[in-house]
Amino acid sequence: MKKNPLRLLTVGLILFLLASCAPKATPDPNTQIRQAVAATLAAIPTVTPIPPSTPYPLPTPFSLAGLFCEYQFCIGHPIDVAFFDVSAQQNPAAPSSYGQGMIAALNANLFLQVVWQTAPGAADPEFMLDLILDEVDIREGGLDVKLIHNMNVMYTAITSTATTLLPFGGAGAWVCGDRVFAWKVYSPQAETASPLFEEMLARFTCGQ
Repeated sequence: MKKNPLRLLTVGLILFLLASCAPKATPDPNTQIRQAVAATLAAIPTVTPIPPSTPYPLPTPFSLAGLFCEYQFCIGHPIDVAFFDVSAQQNPAAPSSYGQGMIAALNANLFLQVVWQTAPGAADPEFMLDLILDEVDIREGGLDVKLIHNMNVMYTAITSTATTLLPFGGAGAWVCGDRVFAWKVYSPQAETASPLFEEMLARFTCGQ
């Protein structure tokens, strides 16, 4: 498995950018993913918490009308958020590519993250699921394994202590062609994660 030299940076995280310029040895991908999530979640607005008395009779609907198409794959996302290339923000001379990359999108109600890398001959994508899950993410229930559009897919519900605003979520991983992908969402309600994953995957395509 290739190590994934990626960090999730946002425009306002100047200190993190400066730290990334220092000479360093080949980074551990788990450490980078952990730093990426922490850095991105730090940018989520926290000044208007959800009132505890607000009832939630139905899951919040998120429409995946948006479609991100780069790096020879397409993936659905809510229309009010846009993916940005994390690698390009870290180093404009070394953006994400077909072979490996990380993108993210967020607003006050949602955090999405997608990572990928080439792994010719790989049939089991669970190592990517392990990679995208941070130490603050806790798997809930069993691992759901299925074949969707001829792709080996794994999904698990998660809870997270990364932010009190988005304590629920889900994560999935799958194989498409010679690449493996992983996807993660943090959301305000447990019921929204699985439908988001299913709709995203229904619109997912990749160059094989």
